[in-house]
Amino acid sequence: MKKYTLIHLFIGLFLFSSLNAQIKKNKTEEILTKASKTPFVWEGANVYFIVTDRFNNGDTTNDKNYNRNKPTGKLRGFDGGDIRGIIQKIDEGYFTNLGINVIWMTPIVEQIHDGVDEGTGFTYGFHGYWTRDWSAIDPNIGTRKDLAELVQKAHSRGIRIMLDAVINHTGPVTSEDSVYPNDWVRTTPKCTYKSYDTYINCTLVDNLPDVKTESNEDVDLPPFLIEKWKKEGRYEKEVASLDAFFKMTGYPKAPKYYIMKWLSDYITDFGIDGYRVDTAKHTTEDVWADFKKICDLKFAEFKKKNPKKVLDNNSFFTVGEVYGYNIGNKKIYDFGDKKVNYFEHGFTGLINFDFRNEAKMNYEELFSKYSTILNNELKRNTVMNYISSHDDSYPFDKKREKTIESGTKLLLAPGISQVYYGDESARSLDIEGTTGDATLRSDMNWDAIKTNAETQKVLQHWQKLGQFRKQHPAVGAGVHTQISISPYVFSRMFTKGKYTDKVVVGLDLPIGKKEISVGTIFKNGTKVKDFYSGKISAVKNGKVIVDTAFTILLIEKI
Repeated sequence: MKKYTLIHLFIGLFLFSSLNAQIKKNKTEEILTKASKTPFVWEGANVYFIVTDRFNNGDTTNDKNYNRNKPTGKLRGFDGGDIRGIIQKIDEGYFTNLGINVIWMTPIVEQIHDGVDEGTGFTYGFHGYWTRDWSAIDPNIGTRKDLAELVQKAHSRGIRIMLDAVINHTGPVTSEDSVYPNDWVRTTPKCTYKSYDTYINCTLVDNLPDVKTESNEDVDLPPFLIEKWKKEGRYEKEVASLDAFFKMTGYPKAPKYYIMKWLSDYITDFGIDGYRVDTAKHTTEDVWADFKKICDLKFAEFKKKNPKKVLDNNSFFTVGEVYGYNIGNKKIYDFGDKKVNYFEHGFTGLINFDFRNEAKMNYEELFSKYSTILNNELKRNTVMNYISSHDDSYPFDKKREKTIESGTKLLLAPGISQVYYGDESARSLDIEGTTGDATLRSDMNWDAIKTNAETQKVLQHWQKLGQFRKQHPAVGAGVHTQISISPYVFSRMFTKGKYTDKVVVGLDLPIGKKEISVGTIFKNGTKVKDFYSGKISAVKNGKVIVDTAFTILLIEKI
């Protein structure tokens, strides 16, 4: 009798597990079906930014390479996260359920083999910004086969892939990692940041060789790179590819163009969709204009050779890290002795470094300011907003005490939203025993997502808002109009060609029955749905009445 009961118990558990898996699969497929009917608009994208090594370990066999076995400061070594781990989460529908339509990964190129002590504990290049070889993927992160699968699976779900481009500098010099030749890099002086020139023709910090991006002189390949490629059996192939690139473009064999060639190969080889550009203001702006030309050329080449892999007619996207730029600067960054318009030099968007401060503003003040600037001075350009990041020590909510408000403001703000991994799950940004920016780069808190009810509640909020943003370009790229002050209600409208998208949002509403005006957005009799609760209603006398257990309404036409 006991045996019979156990057998039936196991069968029941199996069926329950299978049913749950099917429900999750159906939910993901429903989201994908809706999203496939919505045009992708970069200006309103929902970007998920991942420090790849800290996100998810999908392949434990690649955790140790190049004898990277020295003890490090806390959170300053490789922790095992990789491309395979991101693929696993794509397969599980994690990004789809979060409404993500762009994944931005820290640099995946081969890092210095050793590490350095920066005064904060011994550190390896787990973060990806210490390049040794731009033409290779770091084995701790994955393989070319992994990257190809990542792009393919992301694209099949309507998710773009944005990599991270570092052209300004190489990695530090160590006993295992040679310095690039003198005609490639400078090792002094250190930047003083007092003028345009002292941001550019200098090293950011000690022992971070600065690429001579101002040079247009022909240089030879670094001897250590030649030796490395020969050992790997790809020297002839790499040289032939370089020769073809320089012949096609007519550019001199200067350091910056070698690097641009290597980075643009990830476009033609894998079909990536964009680049976030690191330390953009530490080179002359013409570097980025040239980089964008090359990226556009390679993107067109990829589309021509792979017509079935083309997602849409969007251009290759570039967003720049011009540290200190904010949306209030509009198109100009001022060095003090020189003003630069980076939007005229290769960038469609710039990271908005002040959103994490301006998120302290009330909703209407924040939203109307951003919409006004983006639809006027920055029209056809955009900014990428964030509340936390990998190197900003002053996030909006470092103690994770305002996670619901953080999600509401970030995901409903005009412009691109940058969700830093773990924003949606209140991953801690204050880790005991860390120094410097290491505290911002902790491992993703998957256990909390599985077991903690409060974490799950926060995640669900970010998921609902993220899906609403993804399905409605009007949220990030539309024109904002306040409908009423109390209750606080606004509309967003986006038009491109024959496509029009309209939504109405109410915030800080009473729990239970609530009535809001929809202005002139939806006609009387229009059937609408509150995306947040799933409740159906209809417009009557210019208003919608909905009874929900939430304080937010996300109204869309059915």
